[in-house]
Amino acid sequence: MENGLQEIILIKTGEIALKGLNKGSFEMVLVKNIKRRLKALGSFEITKAQSTLYIKSRENGCDMEEAVARIANIFGIAAFSRAVVCEKDFADICRKGVPYLRGALKAAQTFKVVAKRSDKSFAMNSPQICTEFGAVLLEAYPHLRVDVNHPDVTVVVEIRDFGAYIHAGRIQGAGGMPIGTSGKAMLLLSGGIDSPVAGYMMAKRGLELSAVHFVSPPYTSPRALLKVEELCEAMSRYCGRIRFYCVPFTEIQEAIRDHCPSDLFTIIMRRMMYRLAQRAASREEALALCTGESVAQVASQTLSAIVCTDAVCEMPVFRPVIGMDKTEIVDLARKIGTFEISIQPYEDCCTVFTPKHPKTRPTLVEVEQAESAFDFGPLLEKAVAETTVKTISFGQAEPAVSSRM
Repeated sequence: MENGLQEIILIKTGEIALKGLNKGSFEMVLVKNIKRRLKALGSFEITKAQSTLYIKSRENGCDMEEAVARIANIFGIAAFSRAVVCEKDFADICRKGVPYLRGALKAAQTFKVVAKRSDKSFAMNSPQICTEFGAVLLEAYPHLRVDVNHPDVTVVVEIRDFGAYIHAGRIQGAGGMPIGTSGKAMLLLSGGIDSPVAGYMMAKRGLELSAVHFVSPPYTSPRALLKVEELCEAMSRYCGRIRFYCVPFTEIQEAIRDHCPSDLFTIIMRRMMYRLAQRAASREEALALCTGESVAQVASQTLSAIVCTDAVCEMPVFRPVIGMDKTEIVDLARKIGTFEISIQPYEDCCTVFTPKHPKTRPTLVEVEQAESAFDFGPLLEKAVAETTVKTISFGQAEPAVSSRM
């Protein structure tokens, strides 16, 4: 609240409206997610009326700028508006609306007013509100002119049952479904560009994500691990808090190198990763794995190779970027703020012992036969026992703790 003006955030939920009798349960999860994201910013009250969620601060000093920034990244919100609260009185609308709109209108050249009057008892109808309030704004900001077709700013006056609200148009939300409404999945998170994008895409459909990452010291550096934790934190702006599993993988990779054909190294390595990822997924009660694989991008992502890796899985593997070009993935990575982190020059374990000539059309029979040359069971159990787990959310991370999966 500034200069006696009380702000409110009006939220439209979009796709949730299509859920029929289940709509209420989706809205409850969304409200819970909003409260969690805003908790550190102060005390906020969230109410629902007329297909809109209303968020207002209960106290002075709440950081509305940061609240708006966080709301923009919450899945399940189709659009929202930052508005000033007015009495349902045209004089009060003018008194509060003119100074509130200063920031939006000073930089504009054209505008129009749109009125939405769900409370039909209000003395003025919608065209009258547009005309009269438009005239008040022109007098207050004489550099403006009206353009009803392509205005720089659309001023909206909403007369609802519980009050009047003025804002400078809608802001597009993150869309999708609220996190937690579609179950849980375990993301295999490398330090590359693709897997964070894959996680973002599945979270947008309402999946609650955990992440598993494999480290191979001394072949991978501590900085490579920090890079992946940075990616996790960047993703958490959209995905919410993420349980992060760090699995030691050195001995398994060395055993594959020493006992298996070099041209099958990458496929066998990924099969081991999938086995360990499923153990982590079971601990989190996740029902699926998620990866950033894209068909034919690298040798381990040919159709034949994918068949061989999936053969060890007892749960579905989601690959949301499977049919995307690299440029499309990069564009989305830039949008969600992970690209610049992903291109930091710290390589993950997927680049360790990479064969010069990997087999692109392996068969399951030859892969299983090559894998049977060594008993990987004890090494897998050791990796499980030495796995560490922490919870990462935007701006903070819990200390890692040893945790047997």
